[in-house]
Amino acid sequence: MSADQSTELCNVSTGEKFMQVPAGTQLIITCSNRTFYVNGKPLRFQDLSAGVDFVVPDLRTLDKQVSHIDGYLYRGGVRLLPRENGFAVINRVTTEGYLQGVVPQEMPSSWNAEALKAQAVAARTFALRHRRRHERDGFDLCATTHCQQYGGIRAERAETNAAIQATCGEVQVYQGKLIEALFHTDSGGMTENSRDVWGQDISYLHAATEVHRNTQPWEKTLTANECSILLSRHGKNLGQLKKIELSALQLGKSGPDRTASGRVRFVRITGTKGQDIVSGNDLRNWLGLRSTLFDMTLRDGVLFLQGYGWGHGLGLSQWGAKAYAEEQHWTYHQILRHYYAGTTEKKLYCNEGK
Repeated sequence: MSADQSTELCNVSTGEKFMQVPAGTQLIITCSNRTFYVNGKPLRFQDLSAGVDFVVPDLRTLDKQVSHIDGYLYRGGVRLLPRENGFAVINRVTTEGYLQGVVPQEMPSSWNAEALKAQAVAARTFALRHRRRHERDGFDLCATTHCQQYGGIRAERAETNAAIQATCGEVQVYQGKLIEALFHTDSGGMTENSRDVWGQDISYLHAATEVHRNTQPWEKTLTANECSILLSRHGKNLGQLKKIELSALQLGKSGPDRTASGRVRFVRITGTKGQDIVSGNDLRNWLGLRSTLFDMTLRDGVLFLQGYGWGHGLGLSQWGAKAYAEEQHWTYHQILRHYYAGTTEKKLYCNEGK
């Protein structure tokens, strides 16, 4: 581990400084029995349970620090948290610096600038709303799709950095509060109402139209026996499948078994051992489907699935945002207000690096 600036190694609990580390100095840090070793020498302090910080002395310049960790570069400093079998490495980074490693991971940097700006605002809003999502683990956000994909400096691109800078500090709010700024790859032609995915009605997460319909088509087949096994693993012991009941997909048309956008609400499945209802969301998870916008039929012992879209369908559709930006010449403000109905933009801060 090293940094491009002079840094300090400090006790998180007390703020006590262990050492001043000149720029470019390489440190090999290990942890055994909850004791930290720096280049083989133990840090002899009583309480390191809260971890150690490898950070610039003045946190106002945190965005200018670059840390080298196992050959990868990250903006900001590093916090090391002791664990039973080693330690966790936490990147301490400003919101704007964090976004530089997120936005190009979530949306291709070659896309229209207005779509990139919409993604930047959505990602910033999500990050700030969920700032303490992993508080029990000792950090705010993870680097996976559970929160947002984060790749550090190696992921950064000039186009996405420009979109982040152009929208610096901007978030999306509803009645003055940060929204649940969900986004997904492609809606398939229409986004979804929150109540049909979560069972909770959030007014700004509503079914929204798209420029194009029946996008991102996909297919999947599996034998009835394979499906029976998968269902049984999740407590649906229906035996050999005999019948599937699901109305035909019509985009934007709801029904007892379909949502407002046409996604599958539930499927009635009959087997040799009985009948049960399985939700579209469960089927998506259990069968590894791209979306719940699909048709499903059983013929000659084979289950055929044909669908559209990719993702949960809530909030901003990334491919939809691209289409609105490129073909309708919408600004990022128009895109955000379309996918998050009734929301407005708010500038929380104006200087980059906050």
